[in-house]
Amino acid sequence: MFKPIIALDFSSWPEAKRFLSLFDSESLYVKVGMELFYQTGPKVIEELKEMGHDIFLDLKLHDIPNTVHKAMKGLAQLDVNMVNVHAAGGLEMMEAAVSGLNEGTKQGKERPLIIAVTQLTSTSEEQMQKEQGIKGSLKDSVLRYAALAHQAGLDGVVCSALEACEIRNHIGSQFLSITPGIRFAGDELSDQKRVVTPALAKEYGSSAIVVGRSITKAADPYQAYRKMKQLWEA
Repeated sequence: MFKPIIALDFSSWPEAKRFLSLFDSESLYVKVGMELFYQTGPKVIEELKEMGHDIFLDLKLHDIPNTVHKAMKGLAQLDVNMVNVHAAGGLEMMEAAVSGLNEGTKQGKERPLIIAVTQLTSTSEEQMQKEQGIKGSLKDSVLRYAALAHQAGLDGVVCSALEACEIRNHIGSQFLSITPGIRFAGDELSDQKRVVTPALAKEYGSSAIVVGRSITKAADPYQAYRKMKQLWEA
Protein backbone atom coordinates (compact mmCIF):
# COMPACT_ATOMS: atom_id res chain seq x y z
CA MET A 1 0.00 0.00 0.00
CA PHE A 2 1.16 3.54 -0.81
CA LYS A 3 1.79 5.88 2.11
CA PRO A 4 -0.28 9.09 1.97
CA ILE A 5 1.53 11.30 -0.56
CA ILE A 6 2.20 14.77 0.88
CA ALA A 7 1.90 17.63 -1.61
CA LEU A 8 4.88 19.95 -1.06
CA ASP A 9 3.02 23.04 -2.24
CA PHE A 10 5.71 25.53 -1.30
CA SER A 11 7.38 28.28 -3.31
CA SER A 12 10.95 27.60 -2.19
CA TRP A 13 13.18 24.78 -1.01
CA PRO A 14 13.90 26.44 2.37
CA GLU A 15 10.13 26.48 3.07
CA ALA A 16 9.76 22.85 2.05
CA LYS A 17 12.85 21.85 4.03
CA ARG A 18 11.53 23.53 7.19
CA PHE A 19 8.28 21.62 6.78
CA LEU A 20 10.08 18.30 6.25
CA SER A 21 12.23 18.89 9.34
CA LEU A 22 9.06 18.37 11.41
CA PHE A 23 9.11 14.70 10.42
CA ASP A 24 12.63 14.00 11.75
CA SER A 25 14.10 11.07 9.82
CA GLU A 26 10.81 9.50 8.71
CA SER A 27 10.77 8.39 5.09
CA LEU A 28 7.85 10.04 3.28
CA TYR A 29 6.22 9.93 -0.14
CA VAL A 30 6.09 13.52 -1.38
CA LYS A 31 4.65 15.27 -4.41
CA VAL A 32 6.68 17.99 -6.09
CA GLY A 33 4.48 20.12 -8.31
CA MET A 34 5.02 22.96 -10.73
CA GLU A 35 5.28 25.64 -8.03
CA LEU A 36 8.28 24.12 -6.25
CA PHE A 37 9.98 22.50 -9.26
CA TYR A 38 9.87 25.63 -11.43
CA GLN A 39 11.32 27.72 -8.59
CA THR A 40 14.11 25.31 -7.65
CA GLY A 41 14.70 22.99 -10.61
CA PRO A 42 16.09 19.45 -10.40
CA LYS A 43 18.10 20.36 -7.29
CA VAL A 44 15.00 19.80 -5.14
CA ILE A 45 14.75 16.23 -6.42
CA GLU A 46 18.38 15.55 -5.50
CA GLU A 47 17.82 16.96 -2.00
CA LEU A 48 14.69 14.90 -1.42
CA LYS A 49 16.37 11.70 -2.61
CA GLU A 50 19.29 12.33 -0.25
CA MET A 51 16.74 12.60 2.58
CA GLY A 52 15.34 9.18 1.64
CA HIS A 53 11.91 10.28 0.39
CA ASP A 54 9.91 8.77 -2.49
CA ILE A 55 8.92 11.36 -5.09
CA PHE A 56 5.91 11.95 -7.32
CA LEU A 57 6.97 14.62 -9.83
CA ASP A 58 3.68 16.28 -10.73
CA LEU A 59 4.35 18.36 -13.87
CA LYS A 60 1.32 17.23 -15.91
CA LEU A 61 3.01 17.22 -19.32
CA HIS A 62 0.69 18.11 -22.21
CA ASP A 63 2.28 18.89 -25.58
CA ILE A 64 2.92 17.35 -28.98
CA PRO A 65 4.10 13.72 -28.80
CA ASN A 66 7.71 14.42 -29.83
CA THR A 67 8.15 17.11 -27.18
CA VAL A 68 6.63 14.94 -24.45
CA HIS A 69 8.80 11.99 -25.50
CA LYS A 70 11.99 14.06 -25.15
CA ALA A 71 10.83 15.67 -21.91
CA MET A 72 10.05 12.30 -20.33
CA LYS A 73 13.38 10.93 -21.49
CA GLY A 74 15.01 13.76 -19.55
CA LEU A 75 12.79 13.41 -16.47
CA ALA A 76 13.63 9.71 -16.29
CA GLN A 77 17.21 10.74 -15.51
CA LEU A 78 16.01 12.27 -12.24
CA ASP A 79 15.11 8.78 -10.98
CA VAL A 80 11.84 9.78 -9.30
CA ASN A 81 9.14 7.25 -8.43
CA MET A 82 6.20 8.64 -10.39
CA VAL A 83 5.47 11.20 -13.13
CA ASN A 84 2.36 12.28 -14.98
CA VAL A 85 0.79 13.70 -18.14
CA HIS A 86 -2.61 15.07 -19.09
CA ALA A 87 -4.78 12.36 -20.67
CA ALA A 88 -6.33 15.09 -22.83
CA GLY A 89 -3.08 15.04 -24.82
CA GLY A 90 -4.34 11.88 -26.46
CA LEU A 91 -3.23 8.32 -27.14
CA GLU A 92 -0.18 9.11 -29.27
CA MET A 93 1.15 11.63 -26.76
CA MET A 94 0.75 9.18 -23.86
CA GLU A 95 2.45 6.40 -25.82
CA ALA A 96 5.31 8.81 -26.56
CA ALA A 97 5.58 9.61 -22.85
CA VAL A 98 5.94 5.92 -21.96
CA SER A 99 8.49 5.44 -24.73
CA GLY A 100 10.52 8.44 -23.53
CA LEU A 101 10.52 7.17 -19.96
CA ASN A 102 11.66 3.73 -21.05
CA GLU A 103 14.48 5.21 -23.13
CA GLY A 104 15.62 7.57 -20.39
CA THR A 105 15.56 5.17 -17.45
CA LYS A 106 19.07 4.26 -16.40
CA GLN A 107 20.18 0.67 -16.90
CA GLY A 108 19.44 -1.43 -13.85
CA LYS A 109 16.83 1.04 -12.58
CA GLU A 110 13.07 0.56 -12.60
CA ARG A 111 11.29 3.14 -14.74
CA PRO A 112 9.08 5.60 -12.86
CA LEU A 113 5.37 4.90 -12.70
CA ILE A 114 3.50 7.08 -15.18
CA ILE A 115 -0.08 8.17 -14.65
CA ALA A 116 -2.48 10.46 -16.50
CA VAL A 117 -4.60 13.28 -15.15
CA THR A 118 -8.22 12.71 -16.14
CA GLN A 119 -10.35 15.59 -14.83
CA LEU A 120 -8.95 17.83 -12.10
CA THR A 121 -10.70 17.54 -8.73
CA SER A 122 -11.26 21.31 -8.94
CA THR A 123 -13.44 20.78 -12.04
CA SER A 124 -17.19 20.41 -11.70
CA GLU A 125 -19.40 18.64 -14.23
CA GLU A 126 -20.94 21.98 -15.21
CA GLN A 127 -17.50 23.50 -15.86
CA MET A 128 -16.45 20.50 -17.92
CA GLN A 129 -19.54 20.74 -20.09
CA LYS A 130 -19.56 24.52 -20.54
CA GLU A 131 -15.84 25.32 -20.67
CA GLN A 132 -14.31 22.16 -22.15
CA GLY A 133 -17.25 21.42 -24.42
CA ILE A 134 -17.42 17.78 -23.29
CA LYS A 135 -20.92 16.36 -23.39
CA GLY A 136 -22.12 13.72 -20.97
CA SER A 137 -21.21 13.17 -17.35
CA LEU A 138 -17.93 13.93 -15.64
CA LYS A 139 -17.68 10.28 -14.62
CA ASP A 140 -17.96 9.16 -18.26
CA SER A 141 -15.20 11.59 -19.23
CA VAL A 142 -12.91 10.24 -16.50
CA LEU A 143 -13.60 6.63 -17.53
CA ARG A 144 -12.93 7.43 -21.18
CA TYR A 145 -9.61 9.07 -20.33
CA ALA A 146 -8.70 6.16 -18.02
CA ALA A 147 -9.36 3.62 -20.77
CA LEU A 148 -7.21 5.65 -23.17
CA ALA A 149 -4.37 5.83 -20.63
CA HIS A 150 -4.57 2.07 -20.10
CA GLN A 151 -4.47 1.50 -23.86
CA ALA A 152 -1.36 3.70 -24.07
CA GLY A 153 0.44 1.54 -21.51
CA LEU A 154 0.31 3.88 -18.53
CA ASP A 155 0.23 2.57 -14.97
CA GLY A 156 -2.83 4.49 -13.82
CA VAL A 157 -4.61 7.80 -13.58
CA VAL A 158 -5.17 10.75 -11.30
CA CYS A 159 -8.85 10.86 -10.45
CA SER A 160 -11.30 11.63 -7.69
CA ALA A 161 -12.12 8.78 -5.33
CA LEU A 162 -15.66 9.16 -6.63
CA GLU A 163 -14.52 7.55 -9.91
CA ALA A 164 -11.94 5.09 -8.52
CA CYS A 165 -14.42 2.26 -7.99
CA GLU A 166 -15.70 2.48 -11.57
CA ILE A 167 -12.14 2.49 -12.93
CA ARG A 168 -11.27 -0.64 -10.95
CA ASN A 169 -14.42 -2.34 -12.21
CA HIS A 170 -13.78 -1.42 -15.86
CA ILE A 171 -9.99 -1.78 -16.07
CA GLY A 172 -8.86 -3.82 -13.07
CA SER A 173 -7.25 -3.37 -9.68
CA GLN A 174 -3.68 -3.32 -11.06
CA PHE A 175 -4.42 -0.01 -12.81
CA LEU A 176 -3.71 2.72 -10.26
CA SER A 177 -6.19 5.39 -9.15
CA ILE A 178 -4.19 8.18 -7.49
CA THR A 179 -6.57 10.48 -5.65
CA PRO A 180 -6.01 14.12 -4.68
CA GLY A 181 -8.64 16.28 -2.99
CA ILE A 182 -8.36 14.44 0.34
CA ARG A 183 -9.52 16.24 3.46
CA PHE A 184 -10.30 15.44 7.07
CA ALA A 185 -14.03 15.68 7.83
CA GLY A 186 -14.83 19.34 8.46
CA ASP A 187 -11.77 20.77 6.68
CA GLU A 188 -12.12 23.78 4.38
CA LEU A 189 -12.52 22.74 0.74
CA SER A 190 -10.71 25.76 -0.77
CA ASP A 191 -10.65 25.40 -4.60
CA GLN A 192 -11.38 21.66 -4.55
CA LYS A 193 -14.89 20.55 -5.51
CA ARG A 194 -14.79 16.73 -5.50
CA VAL A 195 -13.26 15.85 -2.15
CA VAL A 196 -13.48 12.87 0.20
CA THR A 197 -11.99 11.73 3.50
CA PRO A 198 -9.13 9.18 3.54
CA ALA A 199 -11.47 6.48 4.84
CA LEU A 200 -13.91 7.05 1.96
CA ALA A 201 -11.08 7.07 -0.57
CA LYS A 202 -10.02 3.65 0.67
CA GLU A 203 -13.61 2.40 0.61
CA TYR A 204 -14.08 3.66 -2.97
CA GLY A 205 -10.94 1.87 -4.15
CA SER A 206 -8.28 4.58 -4.48
CA SER A 207 -4.77 3.14 -4.80
CA ALA A 208 -3.11 6.15 -3.17
CA ILE A 209 -4.12 9.51 -1.75
CA VAL A 210 -2.46 12.89 -2.21
CA VAL A 211 -2.88 15.30 0.69
CA GLY A 212 -1.87 18.95 0.76
CA ARG A 213 -3.35 21.61 2.99
CA SER A 214 -4.88 19.23 5.53
CA ILE A 215 -1.29 18.39 6.48
CA THR A 216 0.84 21.34 5.35
CA LYS A 217 -1.45 23.97 6.90
CA ALA A 218 -2.25 21.99 10.06
CA ALA A 219 -1.26 23.38 13.46
CA ASP A 220 0.81 20.22 13.93
CA PRO A 221 1.65 18.78 10.48
CA TYR A 222 3.36 15.69 11.89
CA GLN A 223 0.33 14.69 13.97
CA ALA A 224 -1.98 15.49 11.04
CA TYR A 225 0.10 13.16 8.87
CA ARG A 226 0.01 10.40 11.48
CA LYS A 227 -3.77 10.74 11.74
CA MET A 228 -4.16 10.73 7.94
CA LYS A 229 -1.94 7.65 7.66
CA GLN A 230 -3.88 5.86 10.39
CA LEU A 231 -7.23 6.55 8.71
CA TRP A 232 -5.88 5.51 5.32
CA GLU A 233 -4.30 2.28 6.55
CA ALA A 234 -7.08 1.26 8.95
